[in-house]
Amino acid sequence: MVMLDRIRSNLPMRSGKIAVAVGGLVILVLAYFPLAMILADQINDDVDFRPREELLPPEGSRAVATAVALIEREVDLGTWAANKPFPLPHALIDNMPNFQTGLVYAISRFAIEMTDVLGRTRGSGQVDEDLDKASGLLKYDGTVWVWDPSTSLLPTASAERQYLAAMKALIRYNERLSLGSAVYDRRADNLIAFIERVSSDLGSSSAVLDRQALESNAGWFDTQADDIFYATKGRLYGYYLLLEAIGVDFAAVIVDKNIGLVWQQMLDNLKTAATLDPLLISNGRNSGFLLPSHLTTQGFYLLRARTQLKEVANVLLK
Repeated sequence: MVMLDRIRSNLPMRSGKIAVAVGGLVILVLAYFPLAMILADQINDDVDFRPREELLPPEGSRAVATAVALIEREVDLGTWAANKPFPLPHALIDNMPNFQTGLVYAISRFAIEMTDVLGRTRGSGQVDEDLDKASGLLKYDGTVWVWDPSTSLLPTASAERQYLAAMKALIRYNERLSLGSAVYDRRADNLIAFIERVSSDLGSSSAVLDRQALESNAGWFDTQADDIFYATKGRLYGYYLLLEAIGVDFAAVIVDKNIGLVWQQMLDNLKTAATLDPLLISNGRNSGFLLPSHLTTQGFYLLRARTQLKEVANVLLK
């Protein structure tokens, strides 16, 4: 009887400890996700980023080495955030995933142009097998994890796996180029073709920015504005680094055509657009006083760079 009384007297104390423990756990979980999201949301827009020397064989393409280095940085050495499932904190952020998918899109466009134009001898040359493989793999949906129930209940190839396979194909191409067994046709007309493709894609990005700016003036409360801003930022960043590297690959053409000044001006505007980094993205009215329009600001520098790309193409035609 005495023992029973002791147990009964201890029940409120134990219940209180359990309640405190459960409450502490809830607070810990609630505190974990915001902190983890802040730490996980890492956007690398380092415009001084360069490929490691090991990735650039003698007589290889610096632009291809740059594409390889970017894939390696975002997928192999870093965390690919676009396909992460809950409860990983990356599943709850959107700026980093949008930046990464925009960056890979720019690399994908570059790989396509390498396959169709730069990596073959005129239009009749054979398509390079490694470039063709890389361009196909880089089109893969970046949001696919190891399991995609919308496609199959069985495990599937993740975005990381496809992008790393593309990276290896680009490495093989550059190694063969160094040995003289691959083509990299560094002619002015090929450079024009690549510039025009980039210009066309920037025009498409400009249209997306313009549509969102016209359809919504919700300022800080436009939930789509940051997605569009960072996806565009990723493209601009990718194109900046790739075009800078293309300038090294085509240095002889740039000097011969005397386009060094306008080429650098184009890069400077791309660089400015790629490094815009507001604390919060606002989509206010263009003439607004308190709420800025970051989409319009980004679009201004994008269109400046696009105009100068067209100037470069026009000079190269002469």
